[in-house]
Amino acid sequence: MTTASASNAASSAIPAVNAETPVRVRFCPSPTGTPHVGLIRTALFNWAYARHTGGKLIFRIEDTDSARDSEESYHQLLDALKWLGINWDEGVEVGGPHEPYRQSQRGDIYQDVIAKLKAGGHVYESYSTPDEIEARHKAAGRDPKLGYDGFDRHLTDEQLAQFKAEGREAVLRLRMPDEDLTFNDLVRGEITFKAGSVPDFAVVRANGAPLYTLVNPVDDALMGITHVLRGEDLLSSTPRQIALYRALYAIGVAEYMPEFGHLPYVMGQGNKKLSKRDPESSLFLHRERGFIPEGLLNYLSLLGWSLSADEDIFTVEQLVANFDIHDVLGNPARFDIKKAEAINGTHVRMLAPEDFKERLVPYLRAAGFVGEILTPRQEEILAEAAPLVQERITLLGEAPEMLAFLFKADDAIDVADDARKGLPQNLEEVLDAALAALEPIGEWTAENIQAALKQALVEDLGIKPRAAFGPVRTAISGRRISPPLFESMVILGKDSSLARVRAFRG
Repeated sequence: MTTASASNAASSAIPAVNAETPVRVRFCPSPTGTPHVGLIRTALFNWAYARHTGGKLIFRIEDTDSARDSEESYHQLLDALKWLGINWDEGVEVGGPHEPYRQSQRGDIYQDVIAKLKAGGHVYESYSTPDEIEARHKAAGRDPKLGYDGFDRHLTDEQLAQFKAEGREAVLRLRMPDEDLTFNDLVRGEITFKAGSVPDFAVVRANGAPLYTLVNPVDDALMGITHVLRGEDLLSSTPRQIALYRALYAIGVAEYMPEFGHLPYVMGQGNKKLSKRDPESSLFLHRERGFIPEGLLNYLSLLGWSLSADEDIFTVEQLVANFDIHDVLGNPARFDIKKAEAINGTHVRMLAPEDFKERLVPYLRAAGFVGEILTPRQEEILAEAAPLVQERITLLGEAPEMLAFLFKADDAIDVADDARKGLPQNLEEVLDAALAALEPIGEWTAENIQAALKQALVEDLGIKPRAAFGPVRTAISGRRISPPLFESMVILGKDSSLARVRAFRG
């Protein structure tokens, strides 16, 4: 594959998509496994481009591989897109003029196209087995890994009759053109595949079932897709799509050649392509940990695109207003979990307080601190505690550990090992002084609690300010780090706070 300046003269055999044609893009995953961030990034870029241009996003499912496809995976894809707010204009669940939108339900459509391709001479029967192809390459001194050698292109009627008499079954292959294939990639510029570098490829199995290599471009053509925006791993298949599109145009199925844009790889640790086995590739794992849609969408959109050189934080509305496929970079993008978390934290802090509070509830519920319906006291605790942690967390999943002590009974506080290690030798003296200072407080406010403890522990006992409140914090929360201590004690109330200090004092 080389970049070339010469335009392919034969490309005029099919008109290019008209610049005035409304944008129609598609997201067409196979329902296998759980949604991967690279896949979702592809959906996001297609969606953002459709919304930016006032075009349409078509969501169809490529489920012809019954051995690997699953309904569970299909519903996970729906769940993922709905959670992130990536909506679609036509496709599964919403319908549209090109139904059905699942390949497994479009068999009759494909058979009709196959019949037209055969009648037009664009495909031919191929009886060669993989072993025979390899043997011919070896006999000619060629690399056996070159793939199909075009042998069946020119079979005589006698040879065809003999193969049929032997009971052989034929696949159908598309005739690749004999000249260079050039196209202008929206991300990478002009790319040329040299003549002969891509062999004639199978489009129909011996049992008559169409292959992905056929049905994907057929669906794109029938659904009027104008821009094929997909992962870089599919770049090598583009000449096959171009060749098939020419054939589809010749038989009246396609109206134009869409534009192609290949999005950069998403890399993981060690600059290796992010695989499904990498934990950071799992969209739902990020959701479980407490990413919010606004934060994750912001970060995923940075995997190959940017709003400007010095703006990493932006809203979905800003993304849509500014996204242009021509601005996507071709270089691989690395998934940096630390940066993703930092961006998410910024979006967490941008949430309205009431919204933030409501989003914490599922995480508190999953941790077992609240039930399906919050009690009035739990509602009160959450309303007062949420602002204390909103500035301190990057992931919603961090909140239950930080807030757990507020929802626990006074006698159920467990003390973490790291909190116990840092306690002073004169712990009992410190706690006695704290109790003596706290018990007389009339108006239980954060200011009064702080003033009383500062006087008793810093001024009277001479403990350094940084260490002075550690024992009380541990007694109240069981943790070395917690939300602001004095505000937490106000939320708990005087009786509960004193009970915890006494219990820890023993």
